[in-house]
Amino acid sequence: MGVLSVVKTSREKKNKLKRNTLEWSLGVLLSVFLLWGGFDLEGQFQFLTQMEWVFSPILGLQWGPVVFALDGVSLLFLSLTTLLIPICVLVTEEESVHLFKEFLLCLLALEFLLIGVFLTLDLLIFYVLFEGILIPMFLLIGVWGSREEKVRASYYFFFFTFAGSAFMLVGFFQFYWSAGTTDYLTLLNIRALETIQKWVLIGFFFSFAVKIPLIPLHIWLPQAHVEAPVSGSVILAGVLLKLGGYGLLRFSWPLLPGASRYWTPLIFTLGLIAVVLGGLTTCRQVDFKRLVAYSSVAHMGLVPLGLFSQTYEGLVGAVFLMLAHGLVSSALFIVVTFLYVRSHSRLIKYYRGVVFSMPLFAIVLLILSLTNMGFPSSSSFIGEFFSMLATFKYNYGVGVLASSGVVLSAAYSLYMYNRMCFGAASNFLLYTRDLSRREFLGVLPFLFFILFFGVCPFILVDPIKNGALFSVVA
Repeated sequence: MGVLSVVKTSREKKNKLKRNTLEWSLGVLLSVFLLWGGFDLEGQFQFLTQMEWVFSPILGLQWGPVVFALDGVSLLFLSLTTLLIPICVLVTEEESVHLFKEFLLCLLALEFLLIGVFLTLDLLIFYVLFEGILIPMFLLIGVWGSREEKVRASYYFFFFTFAGSAFMLVGFFQFYWSAGTTDYLTLLNIRALETIQKWVLIGFFFSFAVKIPLIPLHIWLPQAHVEAPVSGSVILAGVLLKLGGYGLLRFSWPLLPGASRYWTPLIFTLGLIAVVLGGLTTCRQVDFKRLVAYSSVAHMGLVPLGLFSQTYEGLVGAVFLMLAHGLVSSALFIVVTFLYVRSHSRLIKYYRGVVFSMPLFAIVLLILSLTNMGFPSSSSFIGEFFSMLATFKYNYGVGVLASSGVVLSAAYSLYMYNRMCFGAASNFLLYTRDLSRREFLGVLPFLFFILFFGVCPFILVDPIKNGALFSVVA
């Protein structure tokens, strides 16, 4: 009886912690929705807030105040972040997570840092928050990962992204040495020399290309995804990969227009390699979670193509694609985990005929597979269509190569679904239960927003085209 009471008490504590964390994260999500109500789609940076540097009076520094503000693009990414965190809390099974309180603290720390990244208009604060994200993510993968190589995967993630960010810091210092400030709004009105711009942009691009990631800087991504817990994979695919595209959009054309134009052919080449080679690599994957990870490399390869086309369609398509991919890939990683919890395997061959034992799961997977390949009326279709339209405007040959990514995504998505759902039922799944209510509620928001934004894309397009970033670039 004593042992049973201790177990019951521990379970009640975990349930209470989970409920409190869910309430806090939903409260943050509600506050972001309230921001939408007061946001002016015709304005640029809004809700400006200034904060003095904490150590400025102590150290005698003469730095100006740090500015936090929102424009249309950052509001969209802020909404995506605050939507994913409560879903991560909801889909996490508290019984299977040790050090549950510390796990939830890592999730909340990630949310706090990500909100700061999308709000800050100071380059140095952006770097500090950008790097600070590595610490809780490193712990999520290394401590709460699901397999034996989780520590190795966490170090892969940490050192690849940390090394890449060092080049970004050098670029920020160059801005400070030349302009005497790291304030973004001030730097928008200052143009550095063309030769300096070229080298600064290379540093920026290398740093953000690791985060996107582009081939050959993608090595850390499949390993991190495979070893990370479901919450880690959702945040990694849903938000962290988007920091690379967001950083390029924020700092490339607005601050370094000449260098962006100069390096566009090289950036397009790397983007096309990611689209084509990433798609071909995805086609040969036999591990479900690794397949979703490599598909992220292929889809995100379209983002720099849209961003550096410097066209209306390219910018809208790149941002729309990042938001759509954040929803689709997060949902796919969640359904992968549902299967892994039941059978402790991610090999696709073991799930043949899953439609017979898990029909509701098969329906959910069908919707996500069609969305992942950019099926019309889905949010991914809007982003991919505009991105490819921009590449055709830039160069017809580039557009044809970029379009091959759509063909490859259809190939690996349909091939994966066919291998898993059809054919003779596998003995491995004869007595497997279908999705529970908690699991279905975990993926329902994704299904809703994926289809809703595909049918009503103007809800996302209006904030993008009226944002401060777009007005500077276009």
